[in-house]
This record gives sequence, C-alpha cells and structure tokens, in this order.
Amino acid sequence: MAVTQPILDLMLVDTHSTFSIGFADISQYPTNMPIVSPTIEITPSGFPTVSLEFNPNSINIYTSENFGFTCEGVPLQELPDGIYDVKYSIAPSYERFVVKSFIRIDKIMESFNTAFMKLDMMECDGPIQEQKRKELDTIYYYIQGAVAAANKCAPDLAIKMYRKANTMLTYFLKNKCNCI
Repeated sequence: MAVTQPILDLMLVDTHSTFSIGFADISQYPTNMPIVSPTIEITPSGFPTVSLEFNPNSINIYTSENFGFTCEGVPLQELPDGIYDVKYSIAPSYERFVVKSFIRIDKIMESFNTAFMKLDMMECDGPIQEQKRKELDTIYYYIQGAVAAANKCAPDLAIKMYRKANTMLTYFLKNKCNCI
C-alpha cells in the first residue's frame, strides 16, 4: 500500500558517546514527494530549545556545538543526561510534524559500565560478589525503567527512576568496588 501522506517518525540512535546524540529519520514519505524545509527542534535537558537543520532519510548527529553550549577553547562538551523533547517538521509545518520525548542515559551508562568492569567476577568470595551483582542488576533495572517510562510519555517517573539509579550507582562506585 502506497503512502499518500508523510508519516513522520524519529528514533533515538545510540552514538556510544557522552558528547553526541543522534536521531534517525524513520518516517514514511510518499514516492516522489519533495521534502520541504525539514527542521528539528530539540530541547536538551535543562537547556533552551534550539532549531536545527535536519537531513531526512538519514541519521543526524548533534553535539554541544549545535546546542550552543560549547565553552571557548573546548571543542565539545558532554551532553547532559535527562529528557530531550524533540519536534521534527516539514513544510507546511502546521500540518506535518511529530513530537517525541527521549531520555538520554549515556553518562549514567558510562558510570555503570565502569562499575561493572571493576567487579571482579573471578573473586573467590562468591556471596560477596553475588550481592554486588544483585546491586548492579537493581541499578540497571532502574535505568531501564527510566527508559521505558520516557518511551511511554511518563517523564516524571523516568526522572525519578533515573535519579534513584544514579544515587545507587554513586554509592556503589564510592563504597563497593574501589572504582573511583
């Protein structure tokens, strides 16, 4: 069945970097339809909305330079974790747009991966290691809960779960694995 009207959609792309965020255009466009004035408006967590160029049918990567919060003399800044509100539109924008919210978790996952890699899986004291693994599993559960809540348009719950995971992870890193 041929698409007669564009169906706009975006997907968050994991860039595996705390310095960038990516969005893939997974929209469906009618055959031979010109895509006019593609624009993305992004509201990074804790920062004002910026309107940026967007390349349809591709993956678009953005950094602190795009958002306007790069410090002088520093090429790139880490992007904050948290809720990012995104609006993708094409002309006429009043008819064709999609609005989505995503939670960025790159910084907390970097810390989680540090804790995980510092966990000595071969340690002889099995019960202690098992308890540490259970704590990391619980932290990961909260992180994934934050992602699920954000995907289901529950940003308050997403932030609550993210903060719980972050608190637990910070404690774990400082007190349980000699990671820092």
